[in-house]
Amino acid sequence: MKATGTYGDDLAAGLHALGHRVSVLNPTVLKAFRQSTLTRTKNDRTDAVLLARYCAVHQPEPWTPPAPEVRELQALARRLENLQQMHQQERNRLTSGERSALVTDSITIMLQALETEIVQLEQLIREHIQQHPNLQAQHDLLTTISGIGDKTATTILAECGDLRAYPSARELAAYAGLTPKEFRSGSSVNGKPRLSKIGSSRLRQALYFPAISAKRYNPIIQAFCDRLLQRGKHTMTVIGAAMRKLLHLAYGVVKSGKPFNANHLAALPVSS
Repeated sequence: MKATGTYGDDLAAGLHALGHRVSVLNPTVLKAFRQSTLTRTKNDRTDAVLLARYCAVHQPEPWTPPAPEVRELQALARRLENLQQMHQQERNRLTSGERSALVTDSITIMLQALETEIVQLEQLIREHIQQHPNLQAQHDLLTTISGIGDKTATTILAECGDLRAYPSARELAAYAGLTPKEFRSGSSVNGKPRLSKIGSSRLRQALYFPAISAKRYNPIIQAFCDRLLQRGKHTMTVIGAAMRKLLHLAYGVVKSGKPFNANHLAALPVSS
């Protein structure tokens, strides 16, 4: 089946519980496969045929449902994100020069309600993590890394689940869309490498500002970024590399079960 956000989650989980082999495919992959077959028609029937043909040719990996506590954490974290976005929108309206006192009062009431709900959700998330030792242990390890705070650690766990389930740090970075993408052909085409961005946009968004902080305060990432800058890399390229490095470190501390220690980085299994 094609990934459709939350719409297909229950169907996939139900089929998996009944013993069926389920594969949840990235729509971008199917779009590229459709283009390769030169199919011009798109409807439910052709989509079903396309899925069948893709599975017959590529035999995609089976999907494994996330643990119930991870699904609940993801739902809470995404709800919190939605409320924070709504809060920012209302703040923007309040500072946009609105002249109606009645509208201003309405916005102020909405802001107060959102702030109350945000505080309650943040407390629910903390309690949820505390109630599940596996989540708490990974959360505690992640926050030992300079640059990763409570909010970022929560987002990583909500979007990635158990980091130990990934075969390597590179696969975790690929899931976040943080692996580099090259564009070269012969000697005449030599485009700048960019992030693939084929992956979780929430993870990339969550890691952006932590990477900027780690670039200044995390000695491992600071040295790494300095080397890239000395080689003439663009600032945004360096920040993208810092995001990827930060996720590698996250994988390393969780996989090893040891807190981050800049003096013992070699002991962290950033790949396998």
